[in-house]
Amino acid sequence: MNRRNFIKTGVLGALIAASPVSISALGEPARKTGKSGRLNLSFAPYELQLRHAFNLARSQRTTTPDVQVQIEFDGVIGYGEASMPPYLGESVASVTEFLGKLDLSQFSDPFRIEDIHEYMESVAPNNRAAKAAVDIALHDLTGKIMGQPWYKIWGLNPETTPNTSFTISYDANPEEMRKKIEETAPYKVVKVKMGLDHDKEIVEAFRKYSDVPICVDANQGWNDRNKALEMCHWLAERNCLFVEQPMDKSAIDDTAWLRERSPLPIIADEFLQRLPDVKRAAQAYDGINIKLMKSTGMHEAYQMATLARALGMKVMLGCMTETSCAVSAASQLAPLVDWADLDGNLLIANDIFDGMKIIDGKVTIPDRPGIGVIPV
Repeated sequence: MNRRNFIKTGVLGALIAASPVSISALGEPARKTGKSGRLNLSFAPYELQLRHAFNLARSQRTTTPDVQVQIEFDGVIGYGEASMPPYLGESVASVTEFLGKLDLSQFSDPFRIEDIHEYMESVAPNNRAAKAAVDIALHDLTGKIMGQPWYKIWGLNPETTPNTSFTISYDANPEEMRKKIEETAPYKVVKVKMGLDHDKEIVEAFRKYSDVPICVDANQGWNDRNKALEMCHWLAERNCLFVEQPMDKSAIDDTAWLRERSPLPIIADEFLQRLPDVKRAAQAYDGINIKLMKSTGMHEAYQMATLARALGMKVMLGCMTETSCAVSAASQLAPLVDWADLDGNLLIANDIFDGMKIIDGKVTIPDRPGIGVIPV
């Protein structure tokens, strides 16, 4: 008996009894087929309700479309998720169409994550969030089969996770703005969304309330490099750690110019999607923001973090507005990074999982197999 089969035999019995077989909020239970020896994929749409309107440089929204995914293998279920903010270019329709094309039943070994990624790439290009949902579910499933969380499988130390930032954006309603600022109280870093006409106003309002460090995400909202440089100097005097995606992702030369002169690190977000983009980012940015919904999941995100480190870059781990499913999957990588922005589950009002926690401002990974989530 090889090691993998030994692990499966020793752990499956307990997990079959312990693993839930449905997410009641979806109203569509996953199939439980017994020991079929094949992967069984199921999925259902789920709309995320934001606690406050998200006011960004180029959009405003109060919901985020989402698709919840389950992969079952011999009675053990792995959970995954695709979250789709508008700028990703994906939708519930595109995600469910892609997932509907997949035939994972051809795979009899859930540990063949590399092969399954190659298969998904052959089915259709792009569809990054849809692929991430499958990848997350596979990692959850295989971690459960091994009886270990993924941070342990990767050999990472959960004590070295960073503090997470908590995100606020501008609101013209003073009462709503006050509520947003007050909600930052438990956190040791606050992320300020910028790129609007009120960039300095929101920082000044926050500084009247708190002196904790901030970081800034301009969401490509600064279209003049001299203005961007002036803002970087202004922010550096107000305890800012770094500036994320200050200019349009296509403005590579201007961003490189800004990086050479800025007193703050410049971090790539929208510019960066997948592994090949890491080397390109090194030409104009000090660091990268890895998000599972862009990287097609945990498998490639780990490779991106490793490459960025080899290139001497800073690494940030981010998220979309997501349930604790995808956020907890990302948290497994947290010991690898300098900064974390894993608050997506905290920004929604209808989370359906229990998973990663923020304790005293710090990313705290659950000591549970797989990605560490339990449906609630």
